[in-house]
Formats: sequence, structure tokens, C-alpha cells
Amino acid sequence: MSAVDSLLAAARSSLVRVGPARARELQEAGALVVDIRPLANRAAEGEIPGAVIVERIHLEWRLAPDSEWRLPSVGPDSTVIVVCNEGYSSSLAAADLQRLGLPRATDLEGGFRAWAAAGLPVQDGGSPAVP
Repeated sequence: MSAVDSLLAAARSSLVRVGPARARELQEAGALVVDIRPLANRAAEGEIPGAVIVERIHLEWRLAPDSEWRLPSVGPDSTVIVVCNEGYSSSLAAADLQRLGLPRATDLEGGFRAWAAAGLPVQDGGSPAVP
């Protein structure tokens, strides 16, 4: 197993990952869906309606419960579902969020592409990220 595969396996060992249908249910129940994909991917493929766009380089500062720059709606009890293209970088990001105090952070198995393939709602992409 490569070092990156080991890193990914360790990250996923702490997550209760969700598939597209479950992610949609959780979103409808109030979970925060956070799209960390680059603008080029969002513009080309679309976005999940209601998702908050946070670029990966800003994720920890925008979601850590004790960060002065966090989104006001995020706290230690928040359910956060991180979304990337295919569900790899989102696993690493969700594990980081757990370590920062969001124990209910997880990610979307298969990423945005699995969401779209499942026929779940998608809107035109290109929305600006949270500054």
C-alpha cells in the first residue's frame, strides 16, 4: 500500500461516510454540505443546490468551531458533509475537520460525480466561494 493510500485509509477509519441518497436526506434535515471542488470543476459539472462553496485552502478556517473566521452556522454539533469530485480529497478534509472539533464531519462517497449519477438535483456551477 502506498503512503497516500495509507493516509486515505486512516482518514476514512474515523468517518461514517454517506452515499448520495443519504447525503440528500441529511441535507434536507439540516446538514451542511460543503463543496471543496475547484471553480473549474464546479463551472463545468454543476453544483449541489444549497451547498456552501469553500475552497479547500480555506476549509479549516471557515469550519473549525473555535476559528474567528468560521461560518456562523457551524458549531461542534454540526453535521458537515464534505464534497469533492470523486470522494478522495473530501475524506482527507473531513478527517481534518473531525480533528478540529467537528466530530460529525464526514464526506460523500463517490463525490459530486456520484451525486449527479444518482440523478439528484444539480444546478449550474460557477458560484463564488465563501471569501
